[in-house]
Amino acid sequence: MAEYDFDLFVIGAGSGGVRAARLAALSGAKVAVAEEYRVGGTCVVRGCVPKKFMVYASEVSSQLKTAKGYGWTIGDASFDWKTFLHDKDVEIARLSGIYVTNLRKAGAHLLHGKARIIDAHTVEVLPKEGSEGDAGRYTAKRILVATGGRPVRPEFEGAEHGVTSDEAFHLPTLPKSVLVVGGGYIAVEFAGIYAGLGVETTLCYRGSNILRGFDDDVRAHLADEMEKRGIKVVLGCSHKSIEKTESGLVSTFNNNLTFESDVVLFATGRDPYVEGLGLENAGVKLDDKGAIAVDAHSKTNVDSIWAVGDVTDRINLTPVAIREGAAFAQTEFYGNPTAFDHDLVASAVFSQPPIGAVGMSEAEARHAFGKVDVYRAVFRPMKLTFYGGQERCLMKLVVRQDNEQVVGVHVVGPDAPEIIQMAAIAVKMGVTKPQWDSTCAVHPTLAEELVTMREKYVPAEVGGV
Repeated sequence: MAEYDFDLFVIGAGSGGVRAARLAALSGAKVAVAEEYRVGGTCVVRGCVPKKFMVYASEVSSQLKTAKGYGWTIGDASFDWKTFLHDKDVEIARLSGIYVTNLRKAGAHLLHGKARIIDAHTVEVLPKEGSEGDAGRYTAKRILVATGGRPVRPEFEGAEHGVTSDEAFHLPTLPKSVLVVGGGYIAVEFAGIYAGLGVETTLCYRGSNILRGFDDDVRAHLADEMEKRGIKVVLGCSHKSIEKTESGLVSTFNNNLTFESDVVLFATGRDPYVEGLGLENAGVKLDDKGAIAVDAHSKTNVDSIWAVGDVTDRINLTPVAIREGAAFAQTEFYGNPTAFDHDLVASAVFSQPPIGAVGMSEAEARHAFGKVDVYRAVFRPMKLTFYGGQERCLMKLVVRQDNEQVVGVHVVGPDAPEIIQMAAIAVKMGVTKPQWDSTCAVHPTLAEELVTMREKYVPAEVGGV
């Protein structure tokens, strides 16, 4: 008899867990995967993918405006929320099914239910209703936790009347007005979505500017562009209470101002999903933020337990979870010790306009290296100048003075996420500004501005002009 039921038991069938499970199973290992909701995880079911579909839908309103500017006559256009939701859910079901198929083709056993660690080598599965066959206790040589994160719901009077990003994908009707609470990427993305769909949109954030952690120029530029698109951005305030009335939800802020909206959406962050996992039964340690503490190879303090993805709160991006899962499988099942390099990971914010960024902000670079050179351009895209559109793009390079290495690239404008993917390759390889400048521009494109910026940017308060 085998010493364990499985060589690997994965808790969570999101991006990181599925990648690790598939690669491990393809090595010939006996693998089980337990998922309490739907296979595909946050990204596929309640995150990146459905959100991107919503972004696409909301961008049509600006595309209609552009079409008119280019001589097109568009008849009456309208948006049907319920039709969109139905079609979105059909596509999500298809994608989730692909994940299921790929797991099974690889030879992994899929268990539907909530998994709980009993000890360092034992997992108990509490099945979904109507799926009693998956119930039971299973032993495994290795356990991998890949449960992701869950949206945070603030605690104050009336907070139960608000919704989180999970529910935002399934609102029964499109609201006439919405208050988005938060200043991170989820908040600015949903604000752009609702505004694009014709909803009166207000974003409220307790900080001094949105997108904490991004370059300050990027933050200021996006806030300005959001305002141009009709989104009211209110900073430096937070909720005191929410009251449900016959006409809507009345929010009272800490400055005693009130605001009424049909929906209040909390986009105030996500916490690692460790609730009910039984980590304490095996002695798995958490860090001071409540995430599972792991080493460079995603191993916990317990020799038989690993964790990847958002539950470890390293870099909470789907591609990172996938790479962490792959690195785990390479290390444990292919004899190829691999640690994912979390340095210089590019990121995108699908705000309107979108953002692409890789490397350091200007402030981070100045703290790290002292003197830096900044190259910055703000301009109207060619597509908009034709008909007098006023939206502007921002492009910014941050360069070390001592060795001319490009340490930060920041783009705000159409196709920024597509542009930053290629820029990330160069930055990861340590490209210098002279090497960057030696690249011939592709004309006419938005991206050509990145390789034609020659004049160093000196802010007025620094240069005295």
